[in-house]
Amino acid sequence: MTDSGILLRAFTLMATARAMATTYEQNRQVCKYVHSTSSGHEAIQLATAFQLAPQDYVSPYYRDESLLLGLGFSPEILMRQLLAKGNDIFTGGKAYYAHPNFRGEGKPTIIHQSSATGMQAIPSTGVAQGLAFLEKAGRVQHQPLMLCSFGDASITEGEVSEAFQVAVLKKLPIIYLVQDNEWGISVSSEEARTMDAFQYAGGFAGMERIKIDGSDFEQSFNCMQQVFQFVRRYRTPYLVQARVPLLTHHTSGVRMEAYRTEEDLIKHRAADPLIVIKRQLQKYGITQKHIAEIERETALLVAADFKKTVASSEPEPVTASEHIFVPTPVINESGERVPANTKKIPMVDAVLYALREIMEEYPEAVMYGQDIGRRLGGVFRETATLAAQFGDERVFNTAIQEAYIIGSTAGMCATGLKPIVEIQFGDYIFPGFNQLVTEIAKSCYLSCGKFPIQTLIRVPVGAYQGGGPYHSGSIETTLLSVKGIKIVYPSNAADMKGLMKAAFLDPNPVIMLEHKGLYWSKVPGTENAKTPEPSRDYIIPLGKAAVALEASDTAINNGESVAVITYGMGVYWAMAAAKNLLGQIEIIDLRCLFPLDEELIFETVRRHGKCLVLTEEPQNNSFAEALAGRISKACFTSLDAAVEVLGAMDVPAIPMNVILENEVLPSALKVESALRNLLTG
Repeated sequence: MTDSGILLRAFTLMATARAMATTYEQNRQVCKYVHSTSSGHEAIQLATAFQLAPQDYVSPYYRDESLLLGLGFSPEILMRQLLAKGNDIFTGGKAYYAHPNFRGEGKPTIIHQSSATGMQAIPSTGVAQGLAFLEKAGRVQHQPLMLCSFGDASITEGEVSEAFQVAVLKKLPIIYLVQDNEWGISVSSEEARTMDAFQYAGGFAGMERIKIDGSDFEQSFNCMQQVFQFVRRYRTPYLVQARVPLLTHHTSGVRMEAYRTEEDLIKHRAADPLIVIKRQLQKYGITQKHIAEIERETALLVAADFKKTVASSEPEPVTASEHIFVPTPVINESGERVPANTKKIPMVDAVLYALREIMEEYPEAVMYGQDIGRRLGGVFRETATLAAQFGDERVFNTAIQEAYIIGSTAGMCATGLKPIVEIQFGDYIFPGFNQLVTEIAKSCYLSCGKFPIQTLIRVPVGAYQGGGPYHSGSIETTLLSVKGIKIVYPSNAADMKGLMKAAFLDPNPVIMLEHKGLYWSKVPGTENAKTPEPSRDYIIPLGKAAVALEASDTAINNGESVAVITYGMGVYWAMAAAKNLLGQIEIIDLRCLFPLDEELIFETVRRHGKCLVLTEEPQNNSFAEALAGRISKACFTSLDAAVEVLGAMDVPAIPMNVILENEVLPSALKVESALRNLLTG
């Protein structure tokens, strides 16, 4: 229950937030970066902040400056981010106002999140899922919970539904706070929805819910106190819809005069939380003089903090390239690649054995995705037996929720878990691309290294004997356009196991593309994808290519050789073509597409003077063409011919019929023809 002390604390912070909003509006030329304020939302935000404990996690949204004040962040700290200063403790001047992240003593953990509204539901629910896992394992204390804050318009996002589904299915300790001001920029609630958040949550069986007046601090405090107590005790999700007024512009860049009527503004101003709390203070005997003195003192504090912030230094330009990744511990190849008396294994077994050894060694490793659990063990059987060995808590199925599978890893990692997830086919990754681009890839960079996301995302790719247009895609160019992730693409069992270990240990997001046509070496010419199983401690650092086939010195010295730069199935097309061009072909297996072993690529091309870049992707605008351009620039003076590229036809999808599939894809014959043209051209 509230008392005069809590009310005074809330009013002081509310007056501080209001003074900050006024200061920003009066200094629009100085406050040049787009920002929002919490004006109208202060009561529910402070009531919520006062319930959060250091063991908790929180995802504020872009209007939550009062929540941050309530957690103990000073106006100056928030203003540093407002003005994108170099001493911004959250992002070093890289992100918008009220986009915090924090890991430290005395406050809840604030994971990195984007301002793409609604998307925070998935990483936040991933945190709650991680907490639930650790709690069952007896590894957490003090009943931590997750708070996820939204505006009302974001609830219509499809990814919110995925998060809600998991929260109620798994009975997760999470509170979803929806601050409903009835506007989504210029879109009114009547235009955007047929139901509010409270009604929507009623469709998720097991979701506790309540609707309150978020402009009334006393009601908000008492409600949030009860909600927090409930979730701490019963460990189940709860949605709170708080009706609040919007007293200022949506953001500094979208002025409310452009679309809001005077009638609407009058209605919202009548629910001003500052007016409501002043009446509540007077009930406790707090005088008008005392209230005015608090407002005067907070205004002075805000003015002083603003002056200091304006005078503080800008970021150093060199910091623009910092924290893209954090260092990986794996920098050298080690262990036995070919132990004595070891049988050859197919790539699919290398996946299974690597995952098993990881799960045995790292109890914090968890695996999930569609159909990877106990009944099936993956549609390619690459996770068979793992759920039986490690239990359904560590290896489990998900629904068809690619966004949740990818995005939840951000929350899982924040709790200390190390998730390994699978997207069933490369063609299915696109529903999860939103989370990959906006949350996963940017987390390390925008948190200044505080929240790197250690996740291994496995994706079977490639065409294979009639897989058709939705199970045959190659997606590396699309993935490589995203900065902040690493892309691995092994072509044989030994590389699969060694790179899998390195990918798991890398503290950054790694996507492992696994060509399903190489899993069992059933495609003619791919028998060499089977290799002896490396030792348990075998590991290959990411970013190191390999020489899959050497050309003869004679051919090189006579200018009769070609370097083929390729990966995946391309290695085997090139190998087959090279059989008819004895000693003239050197094949570089990239193994990693990012980081890329440019040193070996350029050195090899310079020795040969001729180069073919070979890919399974459609050729036009591909990674292969981009790489050919880089080779041309770096090796220009050593080239005897233009760098050639060979890829698939520029078609939107791989056809189902195998005759059409073969026509679209590269082949050994097509590669040999391209190589002969280079040799004789």
